[in-house]
Amino acid sequence: MAESITLAVDKLSEELELESLTGSGGTVTFTSAEIGRPGLQFTGYYDHFSSRRVQIIGMSEMYYLYGLSGDEVRARMKRFMSYGVPCIVCARGNMPPKELIESAREHGLPVFLSHQKTDDIGHRISNYLSRKLAPSMLTHGVLMDVFGVGILMRGESGLGKSETALEMIKQGHRLVADDVVRITRVASGRIVGTAPEATKYLIEVRGIGIVDVRYLFGVGSAVNEKSIDFIMDLEMFDPTAQYERIGAREKRTELLGVDIPTTVLPVSPGRNIAVVVEVAARNFLLKKLGYDTSGHFAKRMESIFEGKK
Repeated sequence: MAESITLAVDKLSEELELESLTGSGGTVTFTSAEIGRPGLQFTGYYDHFSSRRVQIIGMSEMYYLYGLSGDEVRARMKRFMSYGVPCIVCARGNMPPKELIESAREHGLPVFLSHQKTDDIGHRISNYLSRKLAPSMLTHGVLMDVFGVGILMRGESGLGKSETALEMIKQGHRLVADDVVRITRVASGRIVGTAPEATKYLIEVRGIGIVDVRYLFGVGSAVNEKSIDFIMDLEMFDPTAQYERIGAREKRTELLGVDIPTTVLPVSPGRNIAVVVEVAARNFLLKKLGYDTSGHFAKRMESIFEGKK
């Protein structure tokens, strides 16, 4: 997980549907995706206080503050905010006392208002920050959603990855990213791919240029995000190389600490790569359902040879 991430206040307000009570502009730095409920801290108990968490003020905490005098709120907020919390979110549409807002402005601390329930906005912020803080990388390739399987096609430029993607989009499959894929580990054992904002929905076709698949094939031809389930490494066919013919040996590639099944696909003139990718996706789904064609074939051959003895 990334050590920290700095986000604009306006971006947070827009993406999480929050209202900034301390004004627009400025940034917030996060080092944790966890959420804090500062009820005990408002009463003066600061042992084991996780000050790096987003602090959410729910109904009980807010009504506790309502019961204090202005001077008491000011004194308690001065101590609370001195711990360097990243920001405060007031849930259920409850406006905080004006002393809290004044103290927050003095400390340069953003305060947001949410009309969602406390648990709902807490889960939403935690999920949002988990994605932002998750480890990520960029890689060269094309990511497609084929029968629900996320297939990452890699290989040198000029092998026809983008043309293959176009052929597959015509067949009803969906584009995730072309040329550059941003990979993020969102959970243990699971990575997802997205397109950078600048290239989202776009494919580069040599001889034609940049095309937007949404306008050519409809909005259903692209998807913003897909898990990466299978990798296909394309390379020019080498007659001297030994390629897998039965599929008994499974190769795997590590991406951000996650092992992904991988196959090497030789490219030669006249070979329909789009059909091969479709077959690979179907075969992957069969394995997920428990049917291994290669294993079944090996057992069949073993029984034949045993019968000849």
